[in-house]
Amino acid sequence: MALKFLILLNAIWYAMGFVAFYLRRRVFAKVAVPIPEDRNNSAYQAVIETGRFMGGFNVALALLNVMLLFNFGGFDAAGQWATLLIFNALAHGSQFFGNVPMALQNRRGEGQWNVFKGVMLRIFVIDFVLMIANAGFAAWLLFGVPR
Repeated sequence: MALKFLILLNAIWYAMGFVAFYLRRRVFAKVAVPIPEDRNNSAYQAVIETGRFMGGFNVALALLNVMLLFNFGGFDAAGQWATLLIFNALAHGSQFFGNVPMALQNRRGEGQWNVFKGVMLRIFVIDFVLMIANAGFAAWLLFGVPR
């Protein structure tokens, strides 16, 4: 049951990423470029359009996790589930660790966006929690499940 819940959380989070990055890419771009004066150039339009790519990856990851929920019996070995959870941990970790340099800049009063406020803080924290949850569950499956 805990594994299904974790897979469901992954699916929901990735689906929310699709909405934020693809469907609401203009809002995403304003978060990434918070200073209105910095938005008056062609590079800002490129930032808006990159949301399509990030949203595309997120919808694929969401659908993968949804398909896992509907094919739960298709994987019967702990190692198979651990592989999928490690994949999810890496996906969440890439988002978390991608924001660490910006967070360090924020601590010096610098940085393009503030990782410690609003939506960026939620993203930072939730990706960290899901990275740890997926990695921890994978480790439990690989090393902690009695065989």
